[in-house]
Amino acid sequence: MPLSSQQEGTASLATSIDVRPAELLRKPIAANWPSYNGDYTGRRYSALREIHAGNVAELRAQWVFHASNSSNLEVTPVVADGIMFVTAANDAFALDAQTGRALWHYSRPVTEGLIDDASQHHNRGVGIWRSRIFMETDNAHLLCLDARSGHLLWDVPYTDGDPNYGATSAPLVVKNKVIVGTSGGDDGVRGFVAAYDAETGREAWRFWTIPAPGEFGSSSWPGESYKLGGGTTWMPGTFDPELNTIFWGTSNPAPDFDGGPRPGDDLYTDCLLALDPDTGKLKWYFQFTPHDLFDYDATETPVLVDATFRGQPRKLIVEANRNGFLYVLDRTNGQFLSATRFSEKLNWATGIDDKGRPIRTEVKPSAEGTRVCPGMVGATNWYAPSYNPETSLLYFMTLESCNVLVLKPQAFKPGQTYYSTGARHSEGDHHQKIFLAYSLDADKPAWRYVQAGRGHSAGGTMTTAGGLVFFGDDAESFEAVDAQTGKALTAAQA
Repeated sequence: MPLSSQQEGTASLATSIDVRPAELLRKPIAANWPSYNGDYTGRRYSALREIHAGNVAELRAQWVFHASNSSNLEVTPVVADGIMFVTAANDAFALDAQTGRALWHYSRPVTEGLIDDASQHHNRGVGIWRSRIFMETDNAHLLCLDARSGHLLWDVPYTDGDPNYGATSAPLVVKNKVIVGTSGGDDGVRGFVAAYDAETGREAWRFWTIPAPGEFGSSSWPGESYKLGGGTTWMPGTFDPELNTIFWGTSNPAPDFDGGPRPGDDLYTDCLLALDPDTGKLKWYFQFTPHDLFDYDATETPVLVDATFRGQPRKLIVEANRNGFLYVLDRTNGQFLSATRFSEKLNWATGIDDKGRPIRTEVKPSAEGTRVCPGMVGATNWYAPSYNPETSLLYFMTLESCNVLVLKPQAFKPGQTYYSTGARHSEGDHHQKIFLAYSLDADKPAWRYVQAGRGHSAGGTMTTAGGLVFFGDDAESFEAVDAQTGKALTAAQA
């Protein structure tokens, strides 16, 4: 239930919110952060430059907000006109960004009977349009709330109620449509991207990521297996208004580690999809890990960059993938341009060929157990990357790790996961999390910053016009480094 203003006089702060579609299309006002990635490009770049290398060490915590109903936050705050919107589980909060005071709180109970990721009730934030905010729930409902009061305007379920489905993402708002995805790719569901009218909540279109019988790519999915094939869409995409194209990543196929039931490339899993936001029509796709046997996914943020690449001005899309390679594509047509290995521990492939397909080794899960690098968490994951146009560097978190993957074929059973494996730590392999900067100009890593811990945290990065990159590490420390050199500048305990 929504609760009205919790502080006398603060509710009026929210009454002026009106984020128009045209404002989302252009470069946001520096003080605003109107979407999960800050803007449509996925760069997580702030134009604010008041904080810089000379004064960043003077930063001090000004306020702290505790979401009492959640012990594990994965949210990126959205900020518009001085109001900060955050989520925790199935709750949304509006806060005064200057003081942290709660203006309103919307809450609904977490859903019982969910499995795997959905049962953890993670929520990564909201989308905003006009005076409305949109959030997904743990059981894949799309909610529309009045940004000024927190009152529920409409509630639309966008799956059939299958408890193997979930939702963890923040929605992406494009024009007058709210675009959503699901989690559950390890649990025997059929992935999709769907769009809903921001005014009415009516479904506008749905693109299924696993082809039905007779459709292109369906040869990987015999019989009814397409209904269980995975390819979920559990992180928000990005949008190029000039090309009128959204870019959305898909997860691993299911079962995760047993390729027997799904011969071939397993389209459209582990793919980057280029979709028309008006119709949902597929424009092009690129598959990073055909016939994935390692749970590598491709849901990492696809970052849009306009830059000269190898001597030619291009509209690029850049993705550091869980499989250990960083890819550069032409986003106008999906043309593969380059792939660079960034993970030192990598044994499933020897490289990427000139068409963008991996050159596979014999490494794969086995009954006795096989050491696979990167491990099932991946060489990176959903931790947010960022890109600074002044340095031409892409920043992202990497994880050097391996697992022993044991193949255990299983039949699908509703209400259970569909991994078909037993995974364990690879004895003698030390897990190490590293913050990496990649140069688009040089097409290679520029510097590495080794972090404390073994990759238990999932915090991402943000870069600024002040020449900084901010991130968090396993030591529960909020850090800033020089965006050009990677030099450590300050660290504060959270």
